[in-house]
Amino acid sequence: MDSSWLRITVAYCAPGVEDLTTVRVANGATVRDAIEAAQIYTRQPELKELADTGIWGRRCSLDEVLAEGDRVEIYRPLIIDPKEGRRVRVEIRRKRS
Repeated sequence: MDSSWLRITVAYCAPGVEDLTTVRVANGATVRDAIEAAQIYTRQPELKELADTGIWGRRCSLDEVLAEGDRVEIYRPLIIDPKEGRRVRVEIRRKRS
């Protein structure tokens, strides 16, 4: 394989959606470059306003430089604050008991 190119996976998951795309980008490419190369916006237009991105579960900026084999992950915004979600679940369990 030519060392001037990187093989990167771009991943986005949501309820009912698992979008995984493998792309080849030039050495020195950024997270933004990989997302654009994956053309994910054409399949998932709701991502025009990106919540957050990461590489292998570690949050990063769109300007982070990629390495061979990286997995770029696009995180969707939270629907509910995690603390509020736990509080609601506890309340539901109490009512069932």
